[in-house]
Amino acid sequence: MAAAKPVKAMRFEQMKVFTGNANPALAGKICAALGITVGAAAVRPFSDGEIYLQIEENVRGADVFVVQPTCTPVDRHLMELLLMIDALKRASAERITAVLPYYGYARQDRKDKPRMPISAD
Repeated sequence: MAAAKPVKAMRFEQMKVFTGNANPALAGKICAALGITVGAAAVRPFSDGEIYLQIEENVRGADVFVVQPTCTPVDRHLMELLLMIDALKRASAERITAVLPYYGYARQDRKDKPRMPISAD
């Protein structure tokens, strides 16, 4: 078994905060409190309803936080979050942390009937 990779200390000059369309005002307030600007990302729908997402700044080696609650419409905002995490990973972000102030599937964390999924995992 390979040895665990050591955890690097977070460098605040390399910290970036991104958001999708769920609650950009919340991300703006978080960034204002931290004294930084919200990361530049284009998140918009294609004409067929799919989501177009592009990270518009360099995140290589940065500690990135994605503020994206899964409020209504839950599935769309969750998909935006997953696409943003994938884009950040492919752009070589050092660490990616999802900040979900509201997690839409949290109440489905137990199985109370047969043949039911546990959606909150």
